[in-house]
Amino acid sequence: MNDLPLIIDDRETPKFWVNRKTMIAQDILDQERAEIFDKCWLYVGHESELPNVNDFRTRRVGGRSIIFTRGRDGEINVLVNTCPHRGMEVESRASGNGRLLRCFYHGWAFNTAGDLVSMPDEESYPDGWSKAERCLPRPAYIDSYRGFWFLCWDTAQKQSLYEYLGAATDFIDLIADQSETLMQVAPGTHLYSMKANWKLLVENSIDGYHAMTTHNRYIQMVTASGVDMKSRMGETGNSNDPAGGLDLGNGHAAVANVDMSGGDYAGTLSRQFPDAEAVALHRQRREGLIARYGERWTNRMLGGRNVLIFPNLMLIDLGMGCTIRTFYPDEPGYMEITAWELSPPEMDDHLLKLRLSDFLTFWGPAGLATPDDVEALERCQRGFRATGVDPWNDLSRGMGKRRPKGDEELQMRTFWRRYNELMTGEVSKPEVEVYRRVVRETAA
Repeated sequence: MNDLPLIIDDRETPKFWVNRKTMIAQDILDQERAEIFDKCWLYVGHESELPNVNDFRTRRVGGRSIIFTRGRDGEINVLVNTCPHRGMEVESRASGNGRLLRCFYHGWAFNTAGDLVSMPDEESYPDGWSKAERCLPRPAYIDSYRGFWFLCWDTAQKQSLYEYLGAATDFIDLIADQSETLMQVAPGTHLYSMKANWKLLVENSIDGYHAMTTHNRYIQMVTASGVDMKSRMGETGNSNDPAGGLDLGNGHAAVANVDMSGGDYAGTLSRQFPDAEAVALHRQRREGLIARYGERWTNRMLGGRNVLIFPNLMLIDLGMGCTIRTFYPDEPGYMEITAWELSPPEMDDHLLKLRLSDFLTFWGPAGLATPDDVEALERCQRGFRATGVDPWNDLSRGMGKRRPKGDEELQMRTFWRRYNELMTGEVSKPEVEVYRRVVRETAA
């Protein structure tokens, strides 16, 4: 089995198989860390999480502890959470606000720009020793797009963030344009773990095929409220609208649909509006978006999308909530996941309460989707114990189609082809025409 390729990408048959060793082998994970997580642009956080000067948040990005801060000059910083004195994590709190970040071990103190500003008994250090040389370290690069901040650990990285994101910027725009100012991360963070390989959650997050079966309880609940789910999930707009499974280039991918309802509902998987006030408020909001962006962009904006930013950022915007999800593997069969909810701050309170309720009902810790997905992926991981008998996963669904549907598997194959390229150096031709950025003007 060790001699088998990571993927079989047979365009003639056609078939697309993935080697299950990628899900269980420690040497594969070690190589992923070196070739993917140490070299790609990785998501850090959203600008709205740091509204005030000297705000900070700590998290793990690519296996390393970082501090995400807004300095006293208002600028965003990403600092590596390790004291240059003896290596201790400087900040242990998940978030806070303070002028100084102080190391518990020996009391070295840093400002929120990472500068070393004081330490006990400074006069004992020799002549020529400089505080300026012992600041908190930084990643090789940091940058942002529309409020989403990223880092790259690789000093040899040749692509800017904008170049790396490529056509995926359109799908970030479809989220960011929902606010006239800046989309806001809701208070609170959803932290959970899963005994499954991280690439299974990549697949799951852009997989429309499992919705009607794995999440059948939720589908039944929404259907019982008077919703025709098959009609909603089948909306793709006109033939020129980007919908279904999409290859966004650089390993990024999406499954998207278009809202052709005219404002009858808030999102593909949302429950029916409970009252006439909510319907009126939603239609009013929709008309405001049309006035700014035109009807076609608004229909795409309100239609929904599951977007993969390679390798491990998921933006899942289904109208009734937008989740930012990122994750990192500690073991081949174990990962930790972090998720946040993103909303337009100017949304009417009545609509916002409905949105948050739908979000928690579907994605929340006790919701009707997240526990289903955890169960499904952990059972996949247990099933990989049979890899010696059957070494392949099959992701051939929809292969060969010019315009794959959202419940087919182009988007997963897009991820795996880029993964295989970074792991082996083998370059694959795109299966379908790669989505290109839309040149657009606002309606105003």
